[in-house]
Amino acid sequence: MIFPAIDLKAGQSVRLYQGDFDQATLINTDPVEQAQQIQAAGLNQLHLVDLDGAKSGQPENFTTVKAVRAAFTGTLELGGGIRNYDLAKRYLDLGLDRLIIGSAALTDPDLVKRLLTDFGGNRIVIGVDGKDGQVAIDGWLSQSQTKMSTLIQTMMVSGARHFIVTDVARDGTLQGPNLELLTDLHAQLPAANLVASGGIRNVDDLKILQAAGIKDAIVGKALYAGTVSLAELAEVDAC
Repeated sequence: MIFPAIDLKAGQSVRLYQGDFDQATLINTDPVEQAQQIQAAGLNQLHLVDLDGAKSGQPENFTTVKAVRAAFTGTLELGGGIRNYDLAKRYLDLGLDRLIIGSAALTDPDLVKRLLTDFGGNRIVIGVDGKDGQVAIDGWLSQSQTKMSTLIQTMMVSGARHFIVTDVARDGTLQGPNLELLTDLHAQLPAANLVASGGIRNVDDLKILQAAGIKDAIVGKALYAGTVSLAELAEVDAC
Protein backbone atom coordinates (compact mmCIF):
# COMPACT_ATOMS: atom_id res chain seq x y z
CA MET A 1 0.00 0.00 0.00
CA ILE A 2 1.07 3.55 -0.72
CA PHE A 3 0.25 5.97 2.12
CA PRO A 4 0.19 9.70 1.36
CA ALA A 5 1.29 11.56 4.50
CA ILE A 6 -0.19 14.50 6.34
CA ASP A 7 1.95 15.89 9.15
CA LEU A 8 0.02 17.97 11.68
CA LYS A 9 1.37 20.98 13.51
CA ALA A 10 -0.98 23.35 15.35
CA GLY A 11 -3.94 21.96 13.42
CA GLN A 12 -2.38 22.56 10.02
CA SER A 13 -0.63 20.34 7.49
CA VAL A 14 3.12 20.98 7.27
CA ARG A 15 6.33 19.30 6.18
CA LEU A 16 9.58 19.28 8.13
CA TYR A 17 13.11 18.98 6.78
CA GLN A 18 14.96 16.08 8.44
CA GLY A 19 12.55 16.26 11.37
CA ASP A 20 13.60 19.81 12.25
CA PHE A 21 10.68 21.65 13.87
CA ASP A 22 12.32 24.96 12.96
CA GLN A 23 12.22 24.05 9.26
CA ALA A 24 8.47 23.64 8.78
CA THR A 25 6.74 24.45 5.47
CA LEU A 26 2.99 25.03 5.45
CA ILE A 27 1.24 22.63 3.07
CA ASN A 28 -2.45 23.17 3.80
CA THR A 29 -4.35 25.12 6.44
CA ASP A 30 -7.17 22.55 6.19
CA PRO A 31 -5.94 18.94 6.65
CA VAL A 32 -9.50 17.65 6.35
CA GLU A 33 -9.83 19.06 2.86
CA GLN A 34 -6.42 17.62 2.02
CA ALA A 35 -7.51 14.17 3.21
CA GLN A 36 -10.65 14.37 1.07
CA GLN A 37 -8.57 15.26 -1.99
CA ILE A 38 -6.37 12.22 -1.37
CA GLN A 39 -9.35 9.90 -1.19
CA ALA A 40 -10.98 11.49 -4.24
CA ALA A 41 -7.82 10.60 -6.18
CA GLY A 42 -8.42 6.92 -5.46
CA LEU A 43 -6.08 6.39 -2.52
CA ASN A 44 -7.85 4.69 0.34
CA GLN A 45 -5.14 4.84 2.98
CA LEU A 46 -3.66 7.82 4.78
CA HIS A 47 -0.72 8.32 7.15
CA LEU A 48 -1.15 11.01 9.82
CA VAL A 49 1.52 12.31 12.18
CA ASP A 50 0.90 14.51 15.21
CA LEU A 51 4.22 16.38 15.13
CA ASP A 52 3.41 18.37 18.24
CA GLY A 53 2.46 15.16 20.02
CA ALA A 54 5.70 13.49 19.00
CA LYS A 55 7.55 16.31 20.72
CA SER A 56 5.41 16.65 23.84
CA GLY A 57 4.00 13.16 24.37
CA GLN A 58 0.47 14.60 24.49
CA PRO A 59 -2.42 14.45 21.94
CA GLU A 60 -1.87 17.97 20.65
CA ASN A 61 -3.93 17.61 17.44
CA PHE A 62 -6.71 15.32 18.67
CA THR A 63 -9.53 17.55 17.36
CA THR A 64 -7.98 17.66 13.90
CA VAL A 65 -7.39 13.90 13.87
CA LYS A 66 -11.04 13.36 14.83
CA ALA A 67 -12.18 15.60 11.98
CA VAL A 68 -9.97 13.78 9.48
CA ARG A 69 -11.34 10.43 10.67
CA ALA A 70 -14.89 11.67 10.10
CA ALA A 71 -14.05 12.80 6.57
CA PHE A 72 -11.76 9.98 5.39
CA THR A 73 -13.41 6.58 5.04
CA GLY A 74 -10.32 4.56 4.10
CA THR A 75 -7.57 3.07 6.25
CA LEU A 76 -6.27 5.75 8.59
CA GLU A 77 -3.12 5.40 10.68
CA LEU A 78 -1.67 7.84 13.18
CA GLY A 79 1.67 8.28 14.90
CA GLY A 80 3.17 10.86 17.20
CA GLY A 81 3.26 10.98 20.98
CA ILE A 82 1.27 7.82 21.73
CA ARG A 83 3.08 6.75 24.90
CA ASN A 84 0.38 5.40 27.21
CA TYR A 85 -2.39 2.82 27.04
CA ASP A 86 -5.31 5.17 27.70
CA LEU A 87 -4.39 7.48 24.83
CA ALA A 88 -3.89 4.56 22.47
CA LYS A 89 -7.32 3.19 23.38
CA ARG A 90 -8.85 6.65 23.00
CA TYR A 91 -7.56 6.91 19.45
CA LEU A 92 -8.60 3.37 18.56
CA ASP A 93 -12.07 4.02 20.00
CA LEU A 94 -12.19 7.08 17.74
CA GLY A 95 -12.09 4.67 14.82
CA LEU A 96 -8.48 4.86 13.71
CA ASP A 97 -7.45 1.69 11.93
CA ARG A 98 -3.80 1.63 12.96
CA LEU A 99 -1.69 3.33 15.60
CA ILE A 100 2.04 3.85 15.18
CA ILE A 101 4.07 3.44 18.35
CA GLY A 102 7.53 4.95 18.09
CA SER A 103 9.49 6.05 21.15
CA ALA A 104 7.50 3.83 23.52
CA ALA A 105 8.63 0.71 21.65
CA LEU A 106 12.10 1.43 23.01
CA THR A 107 11.37 3.21 26.28
CA ASP A 108 8.30 1.22 27.43
CA PRO A 109 8.27 -2.20 25.73
CA ASP A 110 5.81 -3.59 28.30
CA LEU A 111 3.23 -1.03 27.16
CA VAL A 112 3.69 -2.06 23.55
CA LYS A 113 3.40 -5.74 24.45
CA ARG A 114 0.10 -4.98 26.18
CA LEU A 115 -1.19 -3.02 23.19
CA LEU A 116 -0.20 -5.81 20.81
CA THR A 117 -1.87 -8.40 23.03
CA ASP A 118 -5.10 -6.41 23.34
CA PHE A 119 -5.41 -4.97 19.82
CA GLY A 120 -3.23 -7.18 17.62
CA GLY A 121 -0.38 -6.73 15.19
CA ASN A 122 -2.59 -5.33 12.44
CA ARG A 123 -3.70 -2.32 14.49
CA ILE A 124 -0.50 -1.60 16.40
CA VAL A 125 2.33 -0.62 14.06
CA ILE A 126 5.89 0.03 15.22
CA GLY A 127 7.63 3.17 14.02
CA VAL A 128 11.37 2.55 13.75
CA ASP A 129 13.01 5.90 13.15
CA GLY A 130 16.75 6.20 13.08
CA LYS A 131 20.01 7.45 11.72
CA ASP A 132 23.09 5.40 10.84
CA GLY A 133 21.12 2.26 11.73
CA GLN A 134 20.35 3.35 15.31
CA VAL A 135 16.96 4.28 16.74
CA ALA A 136 15.96 7.93 17.29
CA ILE A 137 13.19 8.80 19.78
CA ASP A 138 11.18 11.75 21.18
CA GLY A 139 10.27 13.23 17.82
CA TRP A 140 13.81 12.46 16.59
CA LEU A 141 15.23 14.83 19.19
CA SER A 142 17.17 12.05 20.96
CA GLN A 143 19.46 9.36 19.55
CA SER A 144 19.65 5.95 21.24
CA GLN A 145 22.34 3.27 21.05
CA THR A 146 19.84 0.59 20.00
CA LYS A 147 20.09 -0.84 16.50
CA MET A 148 16.98 -0.57 14.36
CA SER A 149 17.21 -4.29 13.56
CA THR A 150 17.33 -5.15 17.27
CA LEU A 151 14.19 -3.16 18.01
CA ILE A 152 12.33 -4.83 15.13
CA GLN A 153 13.36 -8.29 16.33
CA THR A 154 12.24 -7.52 19.89
CA MET A 155 8.87 -6.21 18.77
CA MET A 156 8.28 -9.19 16.47
CA VAL A 157 8.63 -11.50 19.47
CA SER A 158 5.86 -9.44 21.12
CA GLY A 159 3.57 -9.90 18.11
CA ALA A 160 4.28 -6.89 15.92
CA ARG A 161 4.02 -7.40 12.16
CA HIS A 162 4.27 -3.96 10.56
CA PHE A 163 7.24 -1.60 10.91
CA ILE A 164 7.51 1.88 9.45
CA VAL A 165 11.22 2.41 8.84
CA THR A 166 12.31 6.04 8.54
CA ASP A 167 15.83 7.23 7.92
CA VAL A 168 15.78 10.60 9.66
CA ALA A 169 18.61 11.88 7.47
CA ARG A 170 16.51 11.26 4.34
CA ASP A 171 13.15 12.55 5.57
CA GLY A 172 11.96 15.58 3.66
CA THR A 173 15.10 15.73 1.51
CA LEU A 174 13.90 14.13 -1.76
CA GLN A 175 17.23 12.31 -1.97
CA GLY A 176 15.65 8.90 -2.43
CA PRO A 177 14.96 6.23 0.20
CA ASN A 178 17.78 4.51 2.07
CA LEU A 179 17.62 1.40 -0.09
CA GLU A 180 20.68 -0.14 1.54
CA LEU A 181 19.12 0.08 5.01
CA LEU A 182 15.75 -1.24 3.88
CA THR A 183 17.10 -4.15 1.86
CA ASP A 184 19.47 -5.10 4.68
CA LEU A 185 16.62 -5.13 7.21
CA HIS A 186 14.43 -7.08 4.78
CA ALA A 187 17.17 -9.68 4.34
CA GLN A 188 17.68 -10.01 8.09
CA LEU A 189 13.98 -10.02 8.98
CA PRO A 190 12.00 -11.37 6.02
CA ALA A 191 8.89 -12.02 8.13
CA ALA A 192 8.57 -8.32 9.04
CA ASN A 193 6.44 -6.12 6.81
CA LEU A 194 8.67 -3.07 6.32
CA VAL A 195 7.07 0.21 5.28
CA ALA A 196 9.53 2.58 3.61
CA SER A 197 9.46 6.17 4.81
CA GLY A 198 11.71 9.12 4.14
CA GLY A 199 13.29 10.52 0.97
CA ILE A 200 10.97 9.00 -1.64
CA ARG A 201 11.05 11.21 -4.73
CA ASN A 202 8.96 9.66 -7.46
CA VAL A 203 7.31 6.59 -8.94
CA ASP A 204 10.67 5.11 -9.91
CA ASP A 205 11.71 5.03 -6.24
CA LEU A 206 8.52 3.16 -5.39
CA LYS A 207 9.08 0.63 -8.17
CA ILE A 208 12.68 0.03 -7.05
CA LEU A 209 11.47 -0.56 -3.50
CA GLN A 210 8.79 -2.97 -4.68
CA ALA A 211 11.32 -4.90 -6.76
CA ALA A 212 13.44 -5.21 -3.61
CA GLY A 213 10.51 -6.69 -1.69
CA ILE A 214 9.41 -3.50 0.09
CA LYS A 215 5.78 -3.28 -0.99
CA ASP A 216 4.49 -0.54 1.33
CA ALA A 217 5.67 3.08 1.43
CA ILE A 218 4.79 6.50 2.81
CA VAL A 219 5.06 9.52 0.52
CA GLY A 220 5.03 13.07 1.83
CA LYS A 221 7.21 15.83 0.48
CA ALA A 222 7.33 14.44 -3.07
CA LEU A 223 3.60 15.12 -3.38
CA TYR A 224 3.91 18.71 -2.28
CA ALA A 225 7.08 19.33 -4.27
CA GLY A 226 5.30 18.07 -7.38
CA THR A 227 7.71 15.26 -8.24
CA VAL A 228 4.87 12.75 -7.99
CA SER A 229 1.10 13.15 -8.24
CA LEU A 230 -1.78 11.57 -6.36
CA ALA A 231 -2.90 10.00 -9.64
CA GLU A 232 0.54 8.38 -10.09
CA LEU A 233 0.49 7.08 -6.53
CA ALA A 234 -2.98 5.64 -7.05
CA GLU A 235 -1.76 3.85 -10.19
CA VAL A 236 1.23 2.32 -8.39
CA ASP A 237 -0.95 1.43 -5.41
CA ALA A 238 -3.34 -0.47 -7.67
CA CYS A 239 -0.56 -2.69 -9.07
